[in-house]
Amino acid sequence: MTVPLRPLPRLIFASRWLQLPLYLGLILAQGVYVWQFWTELVHLIEAAFGNQHALEILVKSIGYKATDMPTGLNETILMLVVLGLIDVVMISNLLIMVIVGGYETFVSRMELEGHPDQPEWLSHVNASVLKVKLATAIIGISSIHLLKTFINADNYKEQTLLWQTVIHVAFLLSAMAIAYTDRLLVHPEKH
Repeated sequence: MTVPLRPLPRLIFASRWLQLPLYLGLILAQGVYVWQFWTELVHLIEAAFGNQHALEILVKSIGYKATDMPTGLNETILMLVVLGLIDVVMISNLLIMVIVGGYETFVSRMELEGHPDQPEWLSHVNASVLKVKLATAIIGISSIHLLKTFINADNYKEQTLLWQTVIHVAFLLSAMAIAYTDRLLVHPEKH
């Protein structure tokens, strides 16, 4: 039997629903990422079949610079576009973790137990697990960006390359610190 909450605690507890518009906004942002993915994919397919206009759009979107506009898809352009598509997928995965995990952790239970499509990680998600998963996802996204930069290094200043590497290492160290702190909090007797 649950005891009814007093008015102030009830109001404070109900305030968690103020996050609902934020999660709905992230769902809309996910829709924009889906549109971006399909637009880039269509341009890639068109460029593979010789469409020069689609190739020009791709070259501009990836920041590829050459003395002359390529007449066809080359390995570098293809790799940069595919890495861009992977980046969109990874950011989309991050959005799903934030939307589903955040809603489940901070707003309300989704009651997905026993549902065949329940994500495996959702059964044991809490704020701490969510932080580690998000940090790991950010490292993956940062890795893709860094790889895109290195593949296209001729088009970047040395200072940009250095700062992107430093920022990636900072993300990596931050994620390791978050994971280590989480481990200390979960298993304090082992340390």
